[in-house]
Amino acid sequence: MSEVEVIRAPSLAGAPHGFLGRRGGVSQGAIAGLNVGWGSDDDPHAVAENVRRACAAVLPGAALARAYQIHSATAVVAEACPMEARPKADALVTDRPGLLLGIVTADCAPVLLADEAAGVVGAAHAGWRGAIDGVTDATITAMQALGARRERIAAAVGPCIGQANYEVDETFRARFLAADADNDRFFVEGLAGRPHFDLEAYVVARLAAAGVQRIEASGLDTYADPARFFSYRCATHRDEADYGRQFALIGLRP
Repeated sequence: MSEVEVIRAPSLAGAPHGFLGRRGGVSQGAIAGLNVGWGSDDDPHAVAENVRRACAAVLPGAALARAYQIHSATAVVAEACPMEARPKADALVTDRPGLLLGIVTADCAPVLLADEAAGVVGAAHAGWRGAIDGVTDATITAMQALGARRERIAAAVGPCIGQANYEVDETFRARFLAADADNDRFFVEGLAGRPHFDLEAYVVARLAAAGVQRIEASGLDTYADPARFFSYRCATHRDEADYGRQFALIGLRP
């Protein structure tokens, strides 16, 4: 049995955290590995075991808080709750020791944040919609309400789809340019003559513009490494019937 792979960010070393991929799980078939997506067609028992393994690899014994992710800019204070009672949101924050915040992704950018001095952490799901609408800004504001200070916050952006594989259309680019003409720097022309978007760099820039001074980016492309990560776009291009989701987790030690 392979071990759960946990990718950690040095800037968040004081908080139990990790970006996880496929390695170390029990799911089979096209979504083999550590699939934690309840929205997939996976065996619920396999998903539950993958969730257990993932949490144990980051903060053993912790309760887990998750959101019903809707590609929004909504951030909420997290509570451990049954799956059916999950809040509709795309970012969670807490100052409660022993609680893990869990965000699921499959190409979108997972963002983990911590103000260690204040004892406040956050986790955000930044797809392009949430990113442009300000999900990271909302997360920082929610952390401040619990006592964090933005100049002390460290942030890490985990594995997400890379620019080389994120082909979009001109309508997509126009939306970003309408928001800020300077956003043109996050686009390049691909081999087919269509724009490609740098989601990771955009999220990093939004964090920096919000006053976060310590930001790490993994540089890991979910699409380019299907043996290591789940990728919605890769699964779609392969005409697979389903796709898995991976965790980003952060918490505070009891």
